[in-house]
Amino acid sequence: MNNVYNPDILNCLANLSNDEVFTPPNVAKDMLDMLPQEIFKDKNITFLDPACKSGVFLREIAKRLLDGLKDEIPDLQERIDHIYKKQLFGISITTLTGLVSRRSLYCSKFPNKKYSVCQFDNEQGNIKFNIMQHTWEDNKCKFCGASKKEYDRDKSLETHAYEFIHTENPKEIFNMKFDVIIGNPPYHFKLGNKSGNSAKSRAIYHLFVSNAIKLQPKYLCMIMPSRWMTRTAEGIPEKWIDNMLNCNKFKIIHDFEDESQCFSSNEIKGGVHYFLWQRNYNGKCQYYFHPLHSSKIQVRNDYLALKNIDIIIREPNDYELIKKISEIEGEYYAYPTKNFSGLVSPKDFFTNKQLLTSSWNEYSKTKTNKAYIKYYLNKQLDNEKIGWVALEQIPKNQNSININKIYIPAAAGTGKDNQILGKPFIGEKNSVCSQTYLVIGYDPIHHNFTEDTLNNIITYIYTKFFRYLVSIKKKTQNGPRGVYQFVPIQDFTKPWTDEELYKKYNLSDEEIKYIEDMIKPMNSGE
Repeated sequence: MNNVYNPDILNCLANLSNDEVFTPPNVAKDMLDMLPQEIFKDKNITFLDPACKSGVFLREIAKRLLDGLKDEIPDLQERIDHIYKKQLFGISITTLTGLVSRRSLYCSKFPNKKYSVCQFDNEQGNIKFNIMQHTWEDNKCKFCGASKKEYDRDKSLETHAYEFIHTENPKEIFNMKFDVIIGNPPYHFKLGNKSGNSAKSRAIYHLFVSNAIKLQPKYLCMIMPSRWMTRTAEGIPEKWIDNMLNCNKFKIIHDFEDESQCFSSNEIKGGVHYFLWQRNYNGKCQYYFHPLHSSKIQVRNDYLALKNIDIIIREPNDYELIKKISEIEGEYYAYPTKNFSGLVSPKDFFTNKQLLTSSWNEYSKTKTNKAYIKYYLNKQLDNEKIGWVALEQIPKNQNSININKIYIPAAAGTGKDNQILGKPFIGEKNSVCSQTYLVIGYDPIHHNFTEDTLNNIITYIYTKFFRYLVSIKKKTQNGPRGVYQFVPIQDFTKPWTDEELYKKYNLSDEEIKYIEDMIKPMNSGE
C-alpha cells in the first residue's frame, strides 16, 4: 500500500484548463513561506483571500495556524472554531468556486451543515459570494472597463463582475481590517471575438492589487502575470505601473520566465511572478528570477527598477550588465540621442495602413520613367524582393527617400534562442520599404550617413553584444524601436567587434560567456 498514489485534489484542479487560473498547493505554500512565520502563532492576525477559486490559500493558512496556535489554544475544536471564524476570510469569484473553496476549508460546501468542521449560522461561512453587476458608464463598466455589449448579460449567465473590484470601498465587504491579503486574482476578461479572430483580452489583476492596498494590510502577497513589468499588458495604466516601480515596498519577488513553471496547463504569455509587499517597508527588493531552462536561480538585492528606466529588467544578469555599461556611458538608456533607439524609425515609416491598398501594392516589377523609386517589398505579399513605385504612391516621409539608410526586419526571431534580429542591409538613395522593415538612420537632418558609416553600423548590429542588449526588451517576434533602448551609441567612423565591445565595457569572463552562450552568430543567409 506504500505505493498507492494519493493526489491532492486541488493539485488536480490546478491542472485543468480554464479561463480562471487555479493555484497548485505547492505554489500556495511557497507564497506563504515569504511571510514572517511568526504570524502563524498569533491568534489575532487576520487573513483575506479576495479571489477564492479552490480555497487552497485559506486551507494552507489554516494548517499553519492549527499548528502554530496549539500551545495557546490546546483544545482542537476550540482552536478550529477560533481560526475559521475569527482569522480566515475569503471572497469567491463565482458560485461554483465558492462551493469548492468552502469544501476545501470547512470540509463541507455548506458550513452550517453537520459535516462542516466548524459550525456557522449561515451557508457561506466566512467565504462570501455575492452576485454583482457591472456599473455602466458610456457603455463600459466604470470599475473594470468591461464592454456593456459583451457583458450586459442575462442574469443566468456569469457576469465576471468580481465583488472585490466592483465597489468604491472594499472595506465595506467585511467591515474589518486585514493583516494579510493573499491570493491569485483573475488575470483578464475577454473583449469578444472580431471577424473570427481569437478574443482579445484586457488585464484586470492590477485592480485587485490596488484595492488590496486600499485596505492597508501589513502584508500583501499575490501571484499574477509579469507582463506589467515590461509594459506589455493590455489595459494597465502607465500611472499604476510607475507607482509599483517606485513604491519600494516590494520586499520579495519570485519571477518565473515561463508560466509552466507554476501552472502546467495555462498559457500566460510573458511568465508569472509572486511577491511580498509590506506596508511598513521601504527599501531594496530581494528579486529571484527563475529561468525556464536552468535550475540556477538568478538573485539580486536592489531597488526594483534602475533610475530613469520605466520597466523592470527581469533577469538579474541583464540588470548587472546594464549597470556596468552605465558606468561608462552614464544613463544613456534614458536618452534616445545616446542609445540606438534614436536611430530607428517608427513602424510603417513610408507606408500608411489606411492607404496601404491596391494603389501601394501595384508596384512595377521593372524600373520605369514614372516608377523609378526602388521599393523593398513585404515578402509575404510577393516572391519578388524588390519592386518600383512612383513618388505619388509614397504617402509619407518622402524627404528620407534620397538618403542612404539601413533596413532591418520589423519582426524576426522569438527570443534568446536565436539570432534575435533579422539581417540588416543598406537601403541606397532613392529607395523606400514596406511595413516589413524599420529604417535605421531615417532622419535626413540628423542621420545623413555615408555608406561607409552605415556599413560600420551593420558590423555593430552583427555583434552578439548588440543583439544581446536588444533581447532584454525583445521577448516576441516584434521588434519596434523601443527594443533598442539598452544599446549604447558607438563611434561609427570605425567597424566594431564583440572583442572590442567586451573590452570597452570591462566585461568579465563570466559575463562574456553568458552573452556568447545565449546569442547565436548572425549568419550570412537570409
